Amino acid sequence: MDATLKTVIDGNLIEVPGTIATIRATMDAARAAEFDREIEHVPASDLPAALVRWALADTTADDEDDALFERLARSEDIGAVEAGPDTEVA
Repeated sequence: MDATLKTVIDGNLIEVPGTIATIRATMDAARAAEFDREIEHVPASDLPAALVRWALADTTADDEDDALFERLARSEDIGAVEAGPDTEVA
């Protein structure tokens, strides 16, 4: 069984491909070629973030992020709290 990545989008837990091969397998030929060109030049330290970005590319995650950033730009209270040295993350 191939690895998967789990995240929450629109309040729902979803799984997306979690290996280079399974991420690539979700793409048409043009996107796969673009993926191949980019991924082979990504520094090892940046590889996890690049793979997550590609794995989430065909989801609504970007829409959710865009909506949040629009709310932040309007100075809306989004329920965030400042993290400090004594802040516990659940």
